[in-house]
This record gives sequence, structure tokens and C-alpha cells, in this order.
Amino acid sequence: MYKNYIFDLYGTLLDVRTDEGKKSLWKQLAMFYSFNGAEYKWKKLCKKYFEYVEAEKKRVQKSHPEYTKVDIVIDKVFKKLYTDKGVKASAELVEITARLFRCLSTTKKARPYKGVTEFFDELHKKGKRIYLLSNAQSSFTVPELKLTGLYDKFDGILISSAEQCCKPDTAFFDILFKRYNLKKGESIMIGNDETSDIKGANDYGIDSLYIHTAISPKLGNSAPESKYFVGDGDFRKIPKLILK
Repeated sequence: MYKNYIFDLYGTLLDVRTDEGKKSLWKQLAMFYSFNGAEYKWKKLCKKYFEYVEAEKKRVQKSHPEYTKVDIVIDKVFKKLYTDKGVKASAELVEITARLFRCLSTTKKARPYKGVTEFFDELHKKGKRIYLLSNAQSSFTVPELKLTGLYDKFDGILISSAEQCCKPDTAFFDILFKRYNLKKGESIMIGNDETSDIKGANDYGIDSLYIHTAISPKLGNSAPESKYFVGDGDFRKIPKLILK
């Protein structure tokens, strides 16, 4: 039926919950920065973080006017927060800071939905190819993929922060297809976001499957314009729809 199965990650393959507005997150992160020579009050750190995120997005957009939807490397923000305090942070320290941030913001540990691992194994047995196309940060996502045992199951991984653009921009899809020599008629996008995953796939000209999970954005007044639809979040229903 299809040769290439392209998946979104969060809310599609992995169930994970985060909260970047938690006071405890910013208090503990401020303490970590202070321990490394960059002293912050937690409210100031929080404010600066979000200011720098927006500034970095504007910088990337200016550098890539061809993209309709950009993404940033969040590590640059963590590094600038050190630089502001006169600390020359090593790449290792910045990476540790990013991972700490992710741990502190996580309210529910990442875990694959039921049926994901089994479906991947079945796809490989049938000679299919599996790709990840995720709006995410490499410094957060790669450790979570390894933690959940999914990292080595992909034939190709594209994370938006590394490419500086993200779904639903068709440029992000195009990078994947050109990098791995994929054909549109042989490929399907599976995701839980009506705009990023389904509209993006439709605009690029490939089939799609929408699955509605607990962390999916609220749907509009009509059903997503996907070829296939799973409305109850049960990933185990997907193989019967798109694997023959």
C-alpha cells in the first residue's frame, strides 16, 4: 500500500506532558545557573528566556525568508543566558542545561502509546521504511527517543530545530523527501495535529492519517481533511487502515 511511513512524535507515538510555566522549574533552573556562575533571580531568568526565544525566532526568520514556519535551536538561548552573566559555557554545560530544563518541565514521563512498538516491528518485517518528522528540539527529543527505545527504529529522523523550519511548512516535508529520495505516491503522514500534520501533508501532496489523542489541539468544526481518521486515540487501530 505504502512504502514510506512518516510519523509525528509527540501525541502520535509518544505520550508526554510538559509545563514550562511552573514556578518550581524556574526556581530550580535559576539555582543551577547560579551554581555555574550565572546568578539569576528566577523571575528574571524566566522573562529573559522567553524574550530570547522570540528574538531567536525573528533572527531565523530574517535569515530564511523562504520559510513560512521557522524553528530555533533552543541551546542557543540557554547559552546566551550564561553569556549575559559573563560565563563562557561549554557545549557540554549547555547540553546539560537543556536536558535539565526538559526534565524539570516534564510532568508526565514520555512513553510510547500502546501498539507503537509492535507496529514498527511489523512495518520492518514487511520491508517498509519509517521516518520521523517532528516539530521539536533535538536536545529534548533525541534523549527521549533513546529512553523509550524508538531511536533506532527509524530509517530517518528530521527534527525541526536542526532544519530551522517546521510543519506545516511544506519546505520541511521537502527536506525529508529530498534527503531520503522518497516518492509522494508511496508515502503517508501520520499525526495528531490537524494543522501541522494534516494540512502540511495535504499542501505537500501526500496522503495522511489523523489520530486524535488527549494532547491533540482542539479540532475545528469539521473533521480533519485526512484520508484516514482515528478519533479515539487508539494507535492499535492504525495498522488495519494503512498496512496491507
